[in-house]
Amino acid sequence: MAVGPLLGLALALAGCGGEPAAEAPRPVLVVHPEAGGDAAGLSLAGEVRAREESPLAFRVGGKLVRRVVDVGDRVRRGQLLAELDPGDLALQAQAAQAELVAAEGQLQRARADRERYAALADEQLVSRSARDAQEAAYAAALGQARAARANLDAARNQVAYSQLRAPADGVIAARQAEAGQVVAAGQPVFTLAANGPREVAIALPESRIHAFAVGRPAQVELWNEQGRRLPGRIHEIAPAADPVTRTYAARVALQPGSDVELGQSARVHFQPADNDAPVLAVPLAALQRSDAGGTAVWVVDPRSHALHLQPVEAGPYGEDRVPILRGLSPGDWIVAAGGHLLREGQVVRPLDRDNRPLPAAPGKQ
Repeated sequence: MAVGPLLGLALALAGCGGEPAAEAPRPVLVVHPEAGGDAAGLSLAGEVRAREESPLAFRVGGKLVRRVVDVGDRVRRGQLLAELDPGDLALQAQAAQAELVAAEGQLQRARADRERYAALADEQLVSRSARDAQEAAYAAALGQARAARANLDAARNQVAYSQLRAPADGVIAARQAEAGQVVAAGQPVFTLAANGPREVAIALPESRIHAFAVGRPAQVELWNEQGRRLPGRIHEIAPAADPVTRTYAARVALQPGSDVELGQSARVHFQPADNDAPVLAVPLAALQRSDAGGTAVWVVDPRSHALHLQPVEAGPYGEDRVPILRGLSPGDWIVAAGGHLLREGQVVRPLDRDNRPLPAAPGKQ
């Protein structure tokens, strides 16, 4: 029996039971974080709003019987907007009118009695105490007449309050009630955006709130006019953060005469201030989900080419990049794409955008 074929078969079987071949390093695209630009947290989305937005409401309660205007209508100061049923208010005014007539009748009688008792007192035909009593009765009747007249004026005002009129020129921005609805005093029925200066409402990130202040210049770019930027300045910043979004509401005032319409989408660009800390930006595709549920990126060790999932704090997302407010250094090499296929500690073959291998740093074993 030939020994050669058997020996070859045994060697082949021994080879099959050995250690598996080592995994070849996976090639990955790596880049350095970039600094500056709008994607560095200085570009925020917003909406054009009026500087003065007033909720309009009736000063009395009642049933809304007529609504004259609708959302988007332009109105003038004093223009009728809506009416309540004035029936009950008119009856109250009539009752106040009747009370005034009765009070004036009592006043006339008290005046006549006072004059008569004054003449009798001069002739010493009545006592002084009787004359003083008539003077007191006259003063009381005079006070009742004045109170009745004031009640009538108030009742007439109530009737007038059943009509809601525009306090200024502007545009009806919102409607909160319909005809047939019973509304309470002070319940908003319309929202009026008054004519005048326009502003852009934005939300400032909590992590960078100290970089913004009232008066800081900005540039506003309308969504439908990209490339054209209007000058503006921060007009106001909310003193407290929103409890849900953890952002600070702010308004950027546009210069008078800016050709903008209410509700337009806009983007507000801020140039970096002298005291702004440098902000780095990475490609959107570089972002990964960390083990703790936050945001992270894959960082390549320049010596061992091993991967580490580095947690970071991201700012407002741009079109293709996102600012990293905390967690990265300018010299870090990060994986720009394909991070979902990688794992912690994996050794990779990093390549730059020109497909050149990243040389190992001194000290690589």
